[in-house]
Amino acid sequence: MYTLYYSPGTASMAVHLALLEIGAPYGLELVDFDRRAQHSKEYLRINPQGKVPTLLIDGQPYGEVAALLMMLADRHPEARLAPPIGTARRNEWYQWLAYLAFALGATYRNWFYPPDLGFAEHPPELRAALRARIEASWDRVDAHLRAAGPYLLGADMSAPDLQLLMYMRWSRNMPRPALGWPALAQFAAHMRARTSWQRLCELEGLTEWRS
Repeated sequence: MYTLYYSPGTASMAVHLALLEIGAPYGLELVDFDRRAQHSKEYLRINPQGKVPTLLIDGQPYGEVAALLMMLADRHPEARLAPPIGTARRNEWYQWLAYLAFALGATYRNWFYPPDLGFAEHPPELRAALRARIEASWDRVDAHLRAAGPYLLGADMSAPDLQLLMYMRWSRNMPRPALGWPALAQFAAHMRARTSWQRLCELEGLTEWRS
């Protein structure tokens, strides 16, 4: 049994999608950002960073999106969220999880949370630099999907695709959303047609960017 501590539309989305793809029983615990519940004493006991997601696995709390996706893929090989260990595809799988977490995830953190960089609001030149870094990632991923898609590992959907879809949704209000790249738009169409995505939107009450 799993318990996912989540907030709608946040970094918990990729892990929630993985749980839905797997089909294993799980429970949801809302971390209400409006009430700053992520900084409550109760939540900090299981996640000292005060971030989502936290996933309880057999009662033990774990964090970090990429790590949780790896854990779930390993625990549920039948869901085929990862290629077999020791294969070239598995090596690519690790590479994409890490790239998305560090190239996009870390940059998005700076985009959405200027105080992390010591600013109440970004100076214009910094905001432009962060936007350029995010768009450079879209350039790279779009080129890869055009050459080797429709998914990051080719014909088969896997855990990094769930991560990518989450980051694409986060771009929806940016000056140039990820759907402005043709191969990424096609990728999103495939992913948003999946039952897991539609179910996640229902459970989390998401209406923007649903389809």
